[in-house]
Amino acid sequence: MALLRRAGAVILGKTNVPEFGAGSQTFNPVFGPTRNPLDTRLTAGGSSGGAAAAVAAGLLPFADGSDLAASVRNPAAFCGLVGLRTTPGLVPADLLDPLGVVGPIARTAADAALLLAGLCGTDPARPLARPDRPGDFLALAEEPLRGLRVAWTFDLGDLPVQPEVQAVLATCRIRLEAAGCIVTDAAPALSDADDVFAVLRAERMAVRAPFLRAHRDQVKATLAWNIEVGMGLNGEQIAQAHARHAAIVERVAAFLASGPYDVLALPTVQVVPFPVEQEWVTQINGQPMQTYIDWMRSCSRITVSLHPAVTVPAGLTVDGLPAGLQLVGRYGADRRLLQIAAAVHAAAGSPATAS
Repeated sequence: MALLRRAGAVILGKTNVPEFGAGSQTFNPVFGPTRNPLDTRLTAGGSSGGAAAAVAAGLLPFADGSDLAASVRNPAAFCGLVGLRTTPGLVPADLLDPLGVVGPIARTAADAALLLAGLCGTDPARPLARPDRPGDFLALAEEPLRGLRVAWTFDLGDLPVQPEVQAVLATCRIRLEAAGCIVTDAAPALSDADDVFAVLRAERMAVRAPFLRAHRDQVKATLAWNIEVGMGLNGEQIAQAHARHAAIVERVAAFLASGPYDVLALPTVQVVPFPVEQEWVTQINGQPMQTYIDWMRSCSRITVSLHPAVTVPAGLTVDGLPAGLQLVGRYGADRRLLQIAAAVHAAAGSPATAS
């Protein structure tokens, strides 16, 4: 907030989040559920669901959110918006942990870049700060789509994705090819990222063990489960997860840097927005989701790669529900990724925000 205020931003207030930011459905016993402005019967996603709903409803031009599993990308996609998971350190962080980052949610990539100009910068008190210049994100220009090399996957090889989402993205792909993109079916192997993410997320959650012991009757079941998983980890499990994490980061970097691709494209969310009364997605295409984070793997696998990723509105299903296209860029190339997102957004169609 200090960097935003220094840049001249007017802070209007705080928006709703799930309990301790855990889960991609925004509800809690204090403020209740956050509803999707596109259809108030549905969830706005999460954990930055309140931020995305406020932007989609026109209350704000943009908002910042945090992203660990999918917490910027998921609600942005569910609300027909642009949301960027930033390269770790672009926005100065308090923790020596690159999994959780802060990024912008906006109606357009240019607006997201404008907010990012106020969010990023150096801060000697925060060790993950990168020396990016905030001015680099002002006056964002679209990256030409002709000749853009896109590695495309509908499922990262093994993820269940609802047919409605695949249909929207298939149409989006046709439009990108018509605009001159060179689209190739390809993706790095990332199935091993699931176990790595589960361990590293639980490791983070274990810090809340004292709170769970003191207030278990007030903690939602999914959060209590995740904290307890973290409490049960041993040193060998954590060390192995960190070693495998490093290998995944290197694998994705090699795929994008030395391969013939500028970006990786895949679904942001594997499902369409669901009823606000439903806590989490328990199955996709008949395949059971064992935990409350399993249905977010199209995002959480990318989180493990540490590469910047932006969701762009890809279009609407036949029932009028938004689906997002996730674009993953090279490490540290957040500005270029937003430029590509601006052009992809224009080619894919108009945002699905509420009027």
